This record gives sequence, structure tokens and C-alpha cells, in this order.
Amino acid sequence: MNAFPSVAICLLNYNGRQHLATYLPSVLQHGYPEAAVYLIDNASTDDSIAFLQTHYPTVQLVQNTMNGGFAEGYNRGLQGIAADYLLLLNTDVAITPGFLQPLVAAMQADEQMAAVQPTMASDRFRDHFEYAGAAGGFIDWLGYPFCRGRLFDTVEENRGQYNDTIQCAWASGACLLIRRQVFWQLGGFYPWFFMHMEEIDLCWRAINRGYKIASVGSSTVYHLGGGSLAKESPRKTWFNFRNNLVMICRNMPRHQLLPVLVLRWGLDWLACLQMLLKGQADNAWQVPKAWIAFLGWLLWPAKGKWPGRRGFAGPGFYRGSILWQYFVKKKTTTDFL
Repeated sequence: MNAFPSVAICLLNYNGRQHLATYLPSVLQHGYPEAAVYLIDNASTDDSIAFLQTHYPTVQLVQNTMNGGFAEGYNRGLQGIAADYLLLLNTDVAITPGFLQPLVAAMQADEQMAAVQPTMASDRFRDHFEYAGAAGGFIDWLGYPFCRGRLFDTVEENRGQYNDTIQCAWASGACLLIRRQVFWQLGGFYPWFFMHMEEIDLCWRAINRGYKIASVGSSTVYHLGGGSLAKESPRKTWFNFRNNLVMICRNMPRHQLLPVLVLRWGLDWLACLQMLLKGQADNAWQVPKAWIAFLGWLLWPAKGKWPGRRGFAGPGFYRGSILWQYFVKKKTTTDFL
């Protein structure tokens, strides 16, 4: 194998000029011999393109004609990019020099490794993990995604406790290295998601086809987070509830799916009630709206809606409940994995 296979570092941008000014300089210091940097622009209406062309003319620009969100934005933008590996990188991520080498090495060591992520640390609090990815993504038996190093809104301090490389269920889309061939073999991201959980769905589909996903603890990046939608945004709440239901329907075993959906119906209404009690009426209203959208999706005939064999086994799939661990046992760390 080539010691330095080619990598396309691909940043998806929508009106993110301020993030480009802050984080692009670090990306250009990646230190990998065979990497090219691309900016895929999702029809921005700010001065992102002018800023890029003026200050960073060596970055290759791909311009989408519409804002298709994270999912369709990458699907369209990556079509003309040729490399052995694609690194999907958020525009609000600060990389560390040499971070790519351990990721590529993990991929090169195992042909069945479809995608990997580095440790995702917080750029605001650098001694803590970052919410979106932390030290590798997991899924519990009810279909709730979580991370090693983060349970719900509780994020652990990074003391080096997860510096190993482990197989997991999903890798964070904020910094995702994936084989280009596998990305297109899987059909790319499912466009219906628009944003949120599309990378979890992609990784789950890869595992269902016999591939592996991993988190590489010897590589670290720093993610600001909340660049597209603020954590408390009602729209974010809607995407998270709707997309999670769609994701588990697309990937969970049929025998498990019906009881899970029944339980999720009740649990989601409890979550709605909790939001109301906290005075978050705008967010609470997104839960029934998400269920209405999900039921509409179930009735909507579309090619590629069901991606094939479904599974719930192997590394990264937690047979217990994170609701039980967090709310009943009062666990704030993922040492139960």
C-alpha cells in the first residue's frame, strides 16, 4: 500500500465566513504530504467566497447551486473530488499538526475499516470532550446515540482515559475520514436528513454491510460546535427527534423496531412534558411536529428509503439503556461500556 494515500480535506460551508477566518489557517497546517483542501460552498449569501478567493486562493472551491444542508451539500460537492480518502471537516474545527497520520494509518491497517474519527475535544474548554463525537459514537438499544465521554448534556473532562483506538457504531461528521469508494458504495448521505444524524445513519449502513467504524484516540481536534444551529434552537430539536426516528427505522432489526417505536412514543412525550415544565414551549412543540413528519416519511414512497439488511450487533451497540444509566443510576461518565 502507498505510505501516503491521497486525502481530500473537504469543508462544507454555508455563510460561515467568520469560521473560515478563525479555523482555516489551522487546517492549512495539516502536515500531511498527500492532502488537498477543498471548500464546498452551499450557495452562501455572505462574503465567504470572496474572502476565500482573496485570502486563501490555494483552497480549491466547489460551489453548489443550492443549500442542501449537510447531507445533500456533501453529496453534491464530493462528486467531482478524487482521492483515496475523504476527510469531512466542519468549518469550526481547529486541527492539530499530524492529526491525519494516525487516522490514515488506522484505515490502512484494515481494509474493512470504512471510517474513523479523532478524539473530538472542545475548543471552548480544551480539557473536556466535545458534545458531537467525543471519543467515539455508540447507540443504545432504544436507538439513542451517545458518545464515549458524553452522556446527554454531561461532557467528561479529558484526562486521557479514552486515548485508545476502539471500534464504535458511528464517527462524528464534524471530522470524519471515510474511504471515498465506500462513501459512494453506500450512496452517500441520505438527503432527507438535511442535517443531524446523517453520519450516524451512514456509519450504521456501513456496519450492516460488514465494514468497521473506529475512534482513534491518538489523534485530536478541537470543535467549537453549534455552528449551524444553537443547542437550544427549536429547529435543532425538531431535526434531532425526527431524524432519530427515521434512522432507527432504516437500520434497526425488524423484530426490535416495533417495541422500540412504542416505547419511544411514550418517552418522547415525557421529553416534551419536561420541556414544557422548564418553560421551553417552543422546543416542546417540536416533538409532536417531529412525529408528524416521521409518520409522513413512513407513508412516503421513495427509492432507496430502506437501505437493506438491518443489524444491531457488534462494537458500539450498547444493549442497555442510557436513560437508565443517566437518570436512574445517575451515571455521568461512560465507564459502564
